[in-house]
Amino acid sequence: MSAPARQAAHPRWPHTALDTTAHTPVPFRQFVLKVHGRCNLDCSYCYIYRAQDGSWRDRPARADERVRRAAARRIAEHVTTHGLRRIRIELHGGEPLLGGPGHVLAYVDTVRAAVPASCEVRATVQTNGTLLTGAALDRLAAAGVRVGLSLDGGRAVHNARRTDHAGRPAWPAAQAAARRLARRPDAYAGILCTVDLAADPLDVYRSLVALGPPGVDLLLPHGNWGTPPPGLARRTPGRHRPAPTPYGDWLTAAFDAWWASEGPGHVRVRLFHAIVALLLGEPSTAEAVGLSPVAAVVVETDGAIEQVDSLRSAYAGAPATGCDVFRHGFDDALRHPGVAARQIGARALAGVCRRCPVVAVCGGGNYVHRYAPGSGFRHPSAYCADLERLIRHVAHALAAQVSVPVRKYR
Repeated sequence: MSAPARQAAHPRWPHTALDTTAHTPVPFRQFVLKVHGRCNLDCSYCYIYRAQDGSWRDRPARADERVRRAAARRIAEHVTTHGLRRIRIELHGGEPLLGGPGHVLAYVDTVRAAVPASCEVRATVQTNGTLLTGAALDRLAAAGVRVGLSLDGGRAVHNARRTDHAGRPAWPAAQAAARRLARRPDAYAGILCTVDLAADPLDVYRSLVALGPPGVDLLLPHGNWGTPPPGLARRTPGRHRPAPTPYGDWLTAAFDAWWASEGPGHVRVRLFHAIVALLLGEPSTAEAVGLSPVAAVVVETDGAIEQVDSLRSAYAGAPATGCDVFRHGFDDALRHPGVAARQIGARALAGVCRRCPVVAVCGGGNYVHRYAPGSGFRHPSAYCADLERLIRHVAHALAAQVSVPVRKYR
């Protein structure tokens, strides 16, 4: 068991209160592989380097060949055990391109060589774009590795919080990367954008679309009941009504612009697309909403098998499972209570959530945002009111446009 896992003081829910014996795990299909554990940027809101969990300091800066081979072997084992026909590997950091594209490609090649030929391996690297040169993009594209960008909008002013360790802006290099990717749609995976209440939602949305991505993922800043997101007051956990909905208002404004832009060249916004699908009775495709089981797992630079990085925003050691790729298979991690809690749907929700009229769409929100110090994750999301505001707005817009049944929320 790694040092971070030993030091974690996990809350009662779900770690000692959830009985996983009756749970049938859903196999992992998304493997987040940490190529580099450091970053060349010092973003003010980073949930890895500025959050409650500082375990990155105790890990090697880069995954070496031994880690890569062990991780690939365990992925192949998982694929074979569960008969998987398709998996996703996502190369992350830190900044995965800090050592150049060679380390990313070595990891991808190692996994592809280990996994049975009957399983398709889709690879993506998520980068801040500052090191994505034309030559690097050529190498990644030639290997079939798609590239996702992390930005806060399509203008310099939107990205003021994204600076390097000397305080210099990341935007000029990131903008150049976005332009390169727009010319290579085969290699462009899309843009991740964290919502900033200080930025105008229409300007952010339109500026991102102007960068030509195939898709945009609008992310709520990671916060919880103990450490509220920017702009939200600290409260006791619960479904507070009435309540301010600054993030719901921001997202509904962006949604209206997206909804009005349907047609050729329409950009997929993952959150909006997921809510529309859920309203029409389709399953969830995003962890932020819905009740579908989460099937993602992380391999750290030292080989530790962990839950999603966003849990670092809750408390020190929150992502730890106590497993690593040298001694454990991914099925061992599937039995961890924290993983099970994100796979059992409504059974993991607080009673007030299960009684909520929008629960089938909201799904309790992102698991990470439900955390409250001392009691754990069995609470509504800290964004509860904001999510309900957005879902009801989308439901009304959808009902006015389609003839098929839509979940109705009054």
